[in-house]
Amino acid sequence: MEDFITNFHFLRPEWFIALFPALILYIALKRNTSKKSGWQSVIPSHLYQHMVVGKLTKGQKPPFWLLAFGWLLAVVALAGPTWERLPQPVYQLKMGHVIVMDMSLSMRATDITPDRLTRAKYKAIDLVNQIGEGEMGLVAYAGDAFVVSPLTQDAANITTLLPSLSPEIMPVPGSDPLLGVETAAELLTNAGYSKGMIYWITDGVDLRQQQELQEYVADMPFTLNALAVGTDDGAPIRQMTGELLKDRSGAIVIPKLNSGAVNAIVRASGGKFSEITTNDDDITALASLSLLDRDSESEEDANNTEGDQWREFGPYLLLALLPLMALGFRRGLVFAVIAAIYMPMSSESVMAQSVTQEPPSESSTSSSVSWWQKPFLNANQEGLANYSDNAFDQAASTFEDPAWQGAAHYKAGDYEQALAAYQQQGGIEGLYNQGNTLARLGKLDEAIAKYDEVLKQDPNYQDAAANKTLLEQLKQQQEEQEQQNQENQQSNEGDNQQDSGEGENQEGSDDSSQDSQNNDGSNSEDTSEENGEQSASDNQNAHDENDSQSDPQSSQNEGGEQDDSKNQNESEAQDGANGEENDKEDAGAPQNTGNEEGTDEAQQESDAAMAQAGEMTDAEKEQQQRLENLMRRVPDDPAFLLKRKMQLEAQKRQRQRMPSNRSDW
Repeated sequence: MEDFITNFHFLRPEWFIALFPALILYIALKRNTSKKSGWQSVIPSHLYQHMVVGKLTKGQKPPFWLLAFGWLLAVVALAGPTWERLPQPVYQLKMGHVIVMDMSLSMRATDITPDRLTRAKYKAIDLVNQIGEGEMGLVAYAGDAFVVSPLTQDAANITTLLPSLSPEIMPVPGSDPLLGVETAAELLTNAGYSKGMIYWITDGVDLRQQQELQEYVADMPFTLNALAVGTDDGAPIRQMTGELLKDRSGAIVIPKLNSGAVNAIVRASGGKFSEITTNDDDITALASLSLLDRDSESEEDANNTEGDQWREFGPYLLLALLPLMALGFRRGLVFAVIAAIYMPMSSESVMAQSVTQEPPSESSTSSSVSWWQKPFLNANQEGLANYSDNAFDQAASTFEDPAWQGAAHYKAGDYEQALAAYQQQGGIEGLYNQGNTLARLGKLDEAIAKYDEVLKQDPNYQDAAANKTLLEQLKQQQEEQEQQNQENQQSNEGDNQQDSGEGENQEGSDDSSQDSQNNDGSNSEDTSEENGEQSASDNQNAHDENDSQSDPQSSQNEGGEQDDSKNQNESEAQDGANGEENDKEDAGAPQNTGNEEGTDEAQQESDAAMAQAGEMTDAEKEQQQRLENLMRRVPDDPAFLLKRKMQLEAQKRQRQRMPSNRSDW
C-alpha cells in the first residue's frame, strides 16, 4: 500500500482540463431542464409547483449525473493513472572493446611460468569474461596486424579463438605495436563508435617505437589500456623446436620488459596500466574504467527513459464506460448481447490429443478454413490457408491461380496435374516449374528442353542452369550404366554358352565345375544389375533433392522459396533411396510456410536416413565406414585456419616496404 501511495500519479495530467467543459455543460443542461414552460415568469413559484408541475413531472428528469460520471471516468482514463513501474533494461552499452594481442616471438620467453604467451592468453580470457557486455573484437599483431574476430556481442567467440593464437601462425614475424593499435582503432571507427576501449596485452616495446606510438594514441578518440607481461630481467626465448632463439651474431636473445615505455604510452591515452599478477587484481584494474563509463551511461539512459517505465491502467477504466454506452442504445442492447455470445471470435476449438497421435497427412482433404471465415476470403486466400495447413488436395481444388494450383498438386505428389497447371501459368517461372515437374516424372529430355527455354529468356537463371547440368549428368550416368549392364549381360551369356559346350564334352567333376561357373556368372550379373539400379536410383534422388519449384506468385510479389540446386550433391547421392521422403521442399510454397515445414522435413529426412542405413548392402556399409575413417583423420586445428586466413590477407596487402618502427622480435 505504501508503494501505491508513493508511486501513484498520472502520466498525462493535462487531460483534467477537459473537466471544465463538462462542468459548464452540466450547469447549462440543469438550467435548461428547470424551465418547464413560459408560466414561470407569470405565476409565483410557490403556486407554480402545484398548478403546473404537480406530481405528473416527477421521475422525468434526465440522468445528467450519469453523463457527468461518464465524462469524469473518461478523463481519468485519458490522464493515464499508474503506480507500477515496468521492468526495463536501464541502459545499453554504447562502447566497443578491442583486445590487441602481442604475438611476437618474445612472447615465448620463460621469465614467468610457463611462458609469457600462455599467461597472456589466460589473462585475455579473464578480461573478456570480466567485461561481459558490449561488442568486443580481437586483433593480433607481429610484424603485421590482423583482425582475428570483428566486433561481436558473442564473448564466447573471442574466448574460443584466443587459445589458437601463437607467434608461429603469424605470416610476418617481428613486432609492430603501432599497426596493432591502428587496426583496433579502425575496427571501432568502422563500427560507428565515438568512444571505446583498446586493451593492449604486450611484453614491451622498443624505445624506437615509443615516440610514434605515443603521439598516435594521444590523438585517437579511444582509450588505450595495457597489461604488461614479463619481468625486467627477461629470459631466453624457447622456440617450438626446443631451441633458444639467437640473433645474427649467435648470441641468445633475452627480451626484457620495458614497463616504463608502455606506461608512458598508456598515460598519453588516459588509460590504465597494470603489470601481470598471480591474482585478478590486474584484470580488475583494467576493467574498472569500462565499468565507470558503463555506470555513467546507465544514469544518463535512466534519466532519458524514466517516463516510459510505467504501466498504464487507464484502459481498464474504459471497461466501466461500457454499461453507460449501452444505456444510450437500449433498443439494440439485446441484439448486441446475443451477437456477442454466439459470434465466434476465434478459430475453431482445439481438443487435447494424445502425444503419440500421428500428424495429419499432407494430402488431407479436409478444409482448415472455418465456416465463419469463408465469407471473408476469396478462393486464392482460402486455398492459401489450406496450403499452409498441409491440406494440399483441398488447396489445389480451391485455388483459381494456376501457379498455386500447380504448387499444391506438386506438394501432394500429383505431378501430372501439377504439370497441367504449370502449362497454364506461362512466363519464365512457368517454364521452370514445368522442367522441375517433368524431371519428377522421369522425362529428362523434356525437362532439359524446358530449362533451355528458361535460359534463353534469362541466361542468369542459376537454378535452371544448375538443374539442367544435374539432369545432363544424370542422363549420361544412366546411359553409361545401361551400356555397362548390356556388356555384362553379353559377357555372361558368352560364359554360359562356353560352360554349356564344356558340359557336353565332360562329365562327373566337370558338371559340378560348370554349375559353379554358372552360379558365379549369375551372381555377377545380379550384383551388376543391383549396383546399376542402385546407382540410377542414387542419381535420380540426387536430382530430386536439388529439384526446386519456383514461387508461383513471384510475379505478384508474394515471395517464395527455392531450393538451392547445388547444395550437398555428394551427400544426397549417397542417400539416394530417400528421394520420395526428402521431397518436402520446393519453391512453390509461400514464404510464410517455410519455417513451419522445416522441423517436420528435418525429422522425416532423419527417419529416412536411418531406414536407408538398415537397407545398405555390405559393400555400401564398408564404403561408408571407410569414409568415416577418413573424416576422423582430418585434424581439427583452428590455428591452421587462422594461419591460412592471415597468410591470404598478407599476400593481398603486399606491402611495398617494411615499416620503419618494426622490430625483429
